[in-house]
Amino acid sequence: MTEDWRVEVFFDGDCPICVREIGMLRFMDRRGRIRFTDIAAPGFDPVAADATYETLMERIHGRLRDGTVIEGVEVFRQLYGAIGLGWLVWLTRLPLIAQALEIAYEVFADNRLRWTGRCDDLCEGHATRATDAAPFPSMASVG
Repeated sequence: MTEDWRVEVFFDGDCPICVREIGMLRFMDRRGRIRFTDIAAPGFDPVAADATYETLMERIHGRLRDGTVIEGVEVFRQLYGAIGLGWLVWLTRLPLIAQALEIAYEVFADNRLRWTGRCDDLCEGHATRATDAAPFPSMASVG
């Protein structure tokens, strides 16, 4: 992997929805601007991400090259910017679109384990807003 990465993404490699999104990003990342770190991989140490495993499982996290930690929709903005979709990033910063994406991502993050049939002890006490709602498509198709 090139050392020209701009953003590192900490993703759940056991989540089928997440893996689909990461697969698309890997395919589009022809310049090696993204460092992909699977938090479900054997030997992954959450200390390297300055977080706990539980925190990383609650919502997507990333880290910029300068060490700045980002999470949620901002991770997707940075990822899409890194692969050359700056116009899409610009759209996601518009006030109404930004608010809608934040709400949609929170619903997704709160329910992804349940929607992918992986709800176990991690779901205990994990607040949900729309337990019976249908899952959202990947952020690429939402944003």
